[in-house]
Amino acid sequence: MSEASFQQPDRRRPEPLWYQVEEAIRAIVKSGEWATGDQIPAEDRLCALFGVSRITLRHALRNLEESGLLRREHGRGTFVRSATLVAGTRELTSFTQEMGNIGVVAGSRLLDCSLTTANAAAAGALEIEEGDPIVRIRRLRLGNNEPIGIQTAQLAAARVPGFLDAGLLKGSLYEALERQYGIVPVEARENYRVGAVSAADAELLDLPAGSPAFVVERITIDERGPFEFTVSVMRGDRYEIRSTLRAGRLPNTRS
Repeated sequence: MSEASFQQPDRRRPEPLWYQVEEAIRAIVKSGEWATGDQIPAEDRLCALFGVSRITLRHALRNLEESGLLRREHGRGTFVRSATLVAGTRELTSFTQEMGNIGVVAGSRLLDCSLTTANAAAAGALEIEEGDPIVRIRRLRLGNNEPIGIQTAQLAAARVPGFLDAGLLKGSLYEALERQYGIVPVEARENYRVGAVSAADAELLDLPAGSPAFVVERITIDERGPFEFTVSVMRGDRYEIRSTLRAGRLPNTRS
C-alpha cells in the first residue's frame, strides 16, 4: 500500500498519540487497503511510518487486538481478522455498532418477524405474564457477508404498538426503537453458555449440524424496565469472549 495512506498523528491535537494511531489503522482496514487475512507491516516499519515510539504503537495495536480487529500470531506477526465478534468489557451497543467498531460491514437477513406469545423464559426476562403478546424477530447476522450467528429478539408487544406495520427492520433495531418509541437502552445483562448448532440452523450458518456455538441470552433494559430478550446462537469460530482478571487483595495476617 502507498505510504501516503498512513496518517501521522498530530501532536497539537488533544487526543493521545496512541489513540490517533489506533484510529488511523481502523481507517486503513475499513478502506479495504488491508483486507481480511492480510499481514500488517512489522512494528519497526509501522513506527517509522506513523512517526511514533514502539510503546505508543504497541498500545494502539493491543487495543485493536482486544477489540477483535487484529490478531497476533506468535512468531508470525499481526494479521487483519476475519469477521469475528469479541465479547468482553464493552459499551452497550447494537450488533451493527459492534461490527462497525472492528471495521466489519454488518448485515442481516430477516428470517421471521411475527406476533406470538411469551413462553416462560421470555415472560420472566421481560417481566410480563406467560402468554402475553410479544414481537418475535429472528435474523441471520452477517459480517462482510459471512454468517456469524442467528439472533432471536423478543419484545413485549405492549411496549412497541404497531411494530409489525411500521417497517422498522432496516438497519439497527435499537435506532428504530429509539426513533419510533423513545426506547433507549441503559443496561443489559448477558449469560453465555456453550451449545451446538441445530440441524435447522446449520445450513444458515454454513456449518455442519452439531458444530460448537456460543448461546448468548441478553436482557436489555431502559428506564422503564426490560424491553428486549434476545437469544443468539453464534458461530464458535467467529465469536470470542475475553476477560481481564485482576488480583484481589490478600488479607493482612500481620498483627
